Amino acid sequence: MGRTIIKNIVRFAVLIFIQAFLLKNIGFYNLATPFLYILFILLLPFETPNWLLFPIAFLTGLTVDAFYDTAGINAAACTVLALVRTIFINITVQRQGFENEPEPKLGIMGFRWFFFYTVVLTLFHHLTLIFLEAFSFSDLKYILIRFLLCSLFTVFLILISEFIFFRKKER
Repeated sequence: MGRTIIKNIVRFAVLIFIQAFLLKNIGFYNLATPFLYILFILLLPFETPNWLLFPIAFLTGLTVDAFYDTAGINAAACTVLALVRTIFINITVQRQGFENEPEPKLGIMGFRWFFFYTVVLTLFHHLTLIFLEAFSFSDLKYILIRFLLCSLFTVFLILISEFIFFRKKER
């Protein structure tokens, strides 16, 4: 239990650092900005209770908002991400499997499940984030292109980072 908490605190610090000081400056004509920090919320253990998951997601987004100088947009998007994560896990993961598979990681859950999980949650997060950022439907083509490119870039980076730290499931 204590080891899991320390591992998640380190993961939080590393992902926020990478997001704030590296990925903030990477973009493709302001169309494709990666948001790798959502990996922290995606990789939280299955047994994280909702009363703790939602404040963690909100504070994660608020931390990124502090670096990006945005007014709570990331906090709102991360809260939506936590909601979708809860629904997705309740639908796709059996409760009996929590002892065997404590975290939603690529090495534990398998590529197909993890890829679908990452894509669905990233799309919901980015849809919320980009529509709140634009706060209008006036330039819908730009918004949709930005949404798709940011989502592709983020999913790509999440999968690359998971493959870097990939460990096969031990049985």
